[in-house]
Amino acid sequence: HTAMQKGLVCSAYALGGKGLSEAAAKMAFGNGFGFAFDESNTDISLFAPAYGDLVLEVEEGSLSKLEEIGISYTLAGTVTDNKSFTYKNSKVDFESALKAWEDTLEEVFPTRTAHEEKDIVLPLYDSHTVYTAGKKVARPSVFIPVFPGTNCEYDLLRAFEKAGANVVTKVFKNRDEKDIKESVLEFEKAIKESNMIMFPGGFSAGDEPDGSGKFIATVFRNPRLSDAVNDLLKNKDGLVLGICNGFQALIKLGLVPYGEITAQTEDSPTLTINKIGHHVSTSVYTKVVTNKSPWLSMAELGGVYTIPASHGEGRFVANDEWLKKLIAGGQVATQYVDLKGNPTMDDAFNPNGSYLAIEGITSPDGRVLGKMAHSERIGEGVAENIYGKYDQKLFEAGVNYFK
Repeated sequence: HTAMQKGLVCSAYALGGKGLSEAAAKMAFGNGFGFAFDESNTDISLFAPAYGDLVLEVEEGSLSKLEEIGISYTLAGTVTDNKSFTYKNSKVDFESALKAWEDTLEEVFPTRTAHEEKDIVLPLYDSHTVYTAGKKVARPSVFIPVFPGTNCEYDLLRAFEKAGANVVTKVFKNRDEKDIKESVLEFEKAIKESNMIMFPGGFSAGDEPDGSGKFIATVFRNPRLSDAVNDLLKNKDGLVLGICNGFQALIKLGLVPYGEITAQTEDSPTLTINKIGHHVSTSVYTKVVTNKSPWLSMAELGGVYTIPASHGEGRFVANDEWLKKLIAGGQVATQYVDLKGNPTMDDAFNPNGSYLAIEGITSPDGRVLGKMAHSERIGEGVAENIYGKYDQKLFEAGVNYFK
């Protein structure tokens, strides 16, 4: 810990049951380097369990500094630019080792899907008018409804409070009929006293019945709640944001793309099971492609942000007619992009296979935003080994909209 605080450690790995060989291979795979095992290692020590041991990557000139702070060490080997692993007279090619590790169980637990290689061309939508609040509030209030299975409410509470909002959270209780009735009344009161509604992520009701977000949507279709939400949008210049499970609820309620709670039709855009068929958890690069939404007013148009994603049903699908309508109206908010900032269908960057690489969409006037990746999962010490800009300033933008 002291060595890390002093900046002497470039990277570190906690060894496990496969010992030094596993650690060196995985560390090298992540960065594309090679590794030359020191000849002081033995055939047994390379693969022996080493629970509790650490591999530290340290610059050669810093080794003496480790000794100065009382750290004794054994030289495991040297990082190299050669794409290979070497030990005495043995050599393993980097690519063949990586292929053996990644492909052995690919047919059983797939990490990649077949995707059509095609260019996705979507020009940036530079709006000349952005909806502004007619009713200004010095410190707006946000209502965060919490359901059984919701797990992002604390991150969102911190994000909105840091942005300068009052935050109210209410848990929807559903043990019996009395609980449900009381919860509906509490939710209605909270919505009427708020300026924004934030639908958080998680797995509400275990993604039952029959798909993610449907439990939330069922609750909010209660006439008391749907009327309160529509009143907030139509008469109070309110804002609504949904992330991950919250996006799933928004799209099932019709709040995106329609801008109000309404029935879905057979051709309505929706979110469905990831193309790969299972949950994905990774960081994604998303590009802001419209500035029509108040939520994106502090983000850079065309800017790329690195954001954590974690979902099982995040694949955005829509027919050609809807896709054209969303693009023309500036309702496509964000897209999954590669390292060059290009929208892509490659699993490595578009992990759920969303059409046109769409990560988020808005209502026609931009005041309702739904997106899959967790913009709230930022903070000191988070994802420091992942490159890019993290903060889209969604929450600050939501608060500033009312000022």
